[in-house]
Amino acid sequence: MQAVPVLTELQTAVCAVALLLAPLAVAGLVMINAGFGRSRSAAHSLIASLCAFAAASLSFVIFGGWLASYAGGPAHSLQVGATAWRIAGAAGLFLRGIKFDGLMNSAALSTCFLLMGAGLAAMIAVGSGVERWRLTPSILSSALLAGITYPLLAHWVWSGGWLAQFGAIDGGGAAVIQGTGGFTALGVTWLLGPRAGKYEAQGMAIPGHNMAMVIYGCAATLAGFLGLNAAGAILFAQAPLSSLPLVAINLLAASSASLLTALVVTRLRYAKPDASICANGFVGGLVAASAGCALVPVAAAVAIGFVSGLLLPFAVEWIDRLGYDDPSGAIAVHGVCAVWGVLSVGLFARGAHVLAQLALVSALLGFVLPLTYLLNLLLGRVTPLRINKDGERLGMDLSELGAGAYPELGQSMNDVHFR
Repeated sequence: MQAVPVLTELQTAVCAVALLLAPLAVAGLVMINAGFGRSRSAAHSLIASLCAFAAASLSFVIFGGWLASYAGGPAHSLQVGATAWRIAGAAGLFLRGIKFDGLMNSAALSTCFLLMGAGLAAMIAVGSGVERWRLTPSILSSALLAGITYPLLAHWVWSGGWLAQFGAIDGGGAAVIQGTGGFTALGVTWLLGPRAGKYEAQGMAIPGHNMAMVIYGCAATLAGFLGLNAAGAILFAQAPLSSLPLVAINLLAASSASLLTALVVTRLRYAKPDASICANGFVGGLVAASAGCALVPVAAAVAIGFVSGLLLPFAVEWIDRLGYDDPSGAIAVHGVCAVWGVLSVGLFARGAHVLAQLALVSALLGFVLPLTYLLNLLLGRVTPLRINKDGERLGMDLSELGAGAYPELGQSMNDVHFR
């Protein structure tokens, strides 16, 4: 059994401070999800994102931590020849067996990281289902993700599971957090179908109502990613504290290269830069760099960001042409860029193996996507996933919450109409 890594007092303190920055990624995703939708569903998107985080957090605490376990913790194994491959944790419900007594080991801190990751993964899918995904099924779907899908992949990669035994590396959660969220978004979007009117006007995109909110959300997400990747580098990549400046520089370099590349690509394709794709390019660079930002040189981080910014605009177009209505671009940002980021570790990180990284990508495509699709399909048999036509026409705010995010705007429009 893999031993529980013992942290020094300084490593423990740095990890704890880094994890305190992670909730800024939550704030960023909340704003991005709401900004990419229309104003008549803004309040619904905001509360749905927050509820997804809450439901995922509780589900992980009750059930998910049992399956995820922690490095060196109890696990169910499959014996193949002389090797026992760890396939699921066995830590117990309500995080039993984890000591929160200040001892300088990684079990409590890694569990805190895993809990934060569960909430973030659940929130990613909310952005893809805005304006049509009902609140109750979105909450239940988040609980299923954090209780089953996410903890199993987290165990395989971060808790000494079979992918870690095979040599797969994901220091900051590009696959486990971002990829799980991105491919869950694909499964949910597949089941929900496009918004009414999405493909009826020569394929014109339905614009988001608040790009200022989206771009500010990107800035908040940057701070959260810095915290997550700093903690992940210590906990899961066994990186020394001296590598933390490299983590920050690589994240900034990759996100900057991705943003500017997306800007150039959209300028060349559409005559003017596209603000929404540029914003997503920035986050896509963060996602791609997260897998190995503590392990690759700065030049490699720039290359990772460049390829991410190049891939993203075409991925957004391709997904749209296939008929998957993804308002927030979560499939491209957190799915496609995550796959590229995982593969880039095998290409650029010393000691990493391309085959091991391919195995991790295969787990996303062959496990996460089918399972999340099946779970949401079964959930749809219990309660309708999508709002009815009248509710969608009125907007999610009025149909599900009874009030909008901008009541003064509605009153002003009524005043103009009756004047």
